[in-house]
Amino acid sequence: MTTDNTVPTLVVGLGCQRDCAADTMLALFHAALVAGGIDPWRITALASIDHKRNEPGLLALANALQLPLQFFSAEQLAAYEPRLSHRSALAFAHTGCYGVAESAALALAEHLSQSPARLLITRQKNSQATFALACAS
Repeated sequence: MTTDNTVPTLVVGLGCQRDCAADTMLALFHAALVAGGIDPWRITALASIDHKRNEPGLLALANALQLPLQFFSAEQLAAYEPRLSHRSALAFAHTGCYGVAESAALALAEHLSQSPARLLITRQKNSQATFALACAS
């Protein structure tokens, strides 16, 4: 019998309103992972849309968690639209993408693993941010 020792790639996709505080995103990050039974130390990286490249709270969150943060264009994220659990017209109006957190998580998981990804935790949100967790082997 063989054992598959492949460690899955777990990445978090994040979306946020302008000037969203890192603490607001951190609370959502921890609440979603606790609810999903996922140890925060298993997270490999964070992802978002390139519109948020200079968002102070998002950058502070990545720094606080000591995780790399990668950005994708709306065009890159559009490829994941058919796989989203939720499509937001408001997000599309602001970013050109129907679901930043879910599509960014899927995009980064597939980019890092070079294999198909799936959502382990679909879109979660609080008043200012969205969160999704994707997994790829």
